[in-house]
Amino acid sequence: MNELKINPIFFIALGLFGVYTIEFGVVGILPAITERYNVSTSQAGMLVGVFALVIALCGPFMVLILSKYNRKIVMVVSLLIFAVSSLLSAYAPNFYVLLALRIIPALFHPVYFSLAFAAAVSLYPKEKSTQASAKAFVGTSMGMVLGIPITTYLVDQFSFEAAFIFCAVVNIAASVGIAIMLPNSSKAEKVSYGEQLGILRKVPLWINIGAATFIFAAMFSVYSYAAEYLEQVMGLSGKIVSIMLVIFGVGGVAGNLLAGRLIGKNRVRTTVFHPIVLAISFLLLYMGEKSIVPIIVIVVLWGAAHTSGLIVTQIWLTSEAPEAPEFATGLYISFINLGVSIGSLAGGWFITTTGMKGTIWSGLLFIMLALVCIAIKIVYFNRKGLEVKRVSNGAYLNSKEYENTGVE
Repeated sequence: MNELKINPIFFIALGLFGVYTIEFGVVGILPAITERYNVSTSQAGMLVGVFALVIALCGPFMVLILSKYNRKIVMVVSLLIFAVSSLLSAYAPNFYVLLALRIIPALFHPVYFSLAFAAAVSLYPKEKSTQASAKAFVGTSMGMVLGIPITTYLVDQFSFEAAFIFCAVVNIAASVGIAIMLPNSSKAEKVSYGEQLGILRKVPLWINIGAATFIFAAMFSVYSYAAEYLEQVMGLSGKIVSIMLVIFGVGGVAGNLLAGRLIGKNRVRTTVFHPIVLAISFLLLYMGEKSIVPIIVIVVLWGAAHTSGLIVTQIWLTSEAPEAPEFATGLYISFINLGVSIGSLAGGWFITTTGMKGTIWSGLLFIMLALVCIAIKIVYFNRKGLEVKRVSNGAYLNSKEYENTGVE
């Protein structure tokens, strides 16, 4: 019985790994793309920017439109769309066809992301929902961190096509696993469009959206320039930087699982603590340590703080809309992609104006803005008597719901 619960989570996470390798893995093969299609680096960079822009603009609406259909079927179809688009991308005749093929998976990226976490949570008792999310998020963090080195390696060792074929194989494997292992009972509840759109009237939800957006802006203000920072400030060679990015990923997986446990015990405290730890990791990077052992410790801490931002912000945001979790997750993926774009641009501007270490100041600025949003949310709702309480079954209730339980 336990194995039946573990296997679906594995394939859900594998699908998330495949999705994020499609999104970020292309960064690792930009030189090959510029050479193959005779385009500039800035043009090739559109493959990343357009992908994120489509998610930001269309994500919530795609999730809303497909929310009425069977969750398992939509997940499988989405993964097959990712696989087909990857295979076609491997043999795209020109750059503009390749760019168009990026739009298709970008449309279904937030759909799979939203349904994946709803499906993962449905496999576990309510008190273990955050642990389920953390396990699924392992796939996301691995895709974000390892997607670039994997695609780079495949292009260097095999061919341009191999990188895209790898993405296709991963997504096909995930779709087959989900089709076989995910219980048919795991399907979307029938929630009207009006009820789902109704969450947009919630001021607390928008405050949480602001916090999530700023945290991601902080994360990617620094991470977008990770390789350059480690080389120029920490004095590492290109080969050592590649190893450090893998260590970053290992720290990220550990941090993600730890955050899942902590947020399950106290959501508010963990949400406040996370950006503070992220700020500490940035300050340690700013010091520019040159010795290898301290650098490894710093990179592990940075990876843990960076990657755990995924689960912390996702649960913090969607907790405000339990009546429409999938639509709320669609909003989440849309705005964190906006945060990625804002953070990358801001980090680049700070580097241009103040030097490489300026990216740290950019990250710290966004952390301060995120903490302001979190503080406003906590203070405002404490005053309103709507603070969150955790009852014995692990669920989080506001004070009115809590009083109705009769729990002291």
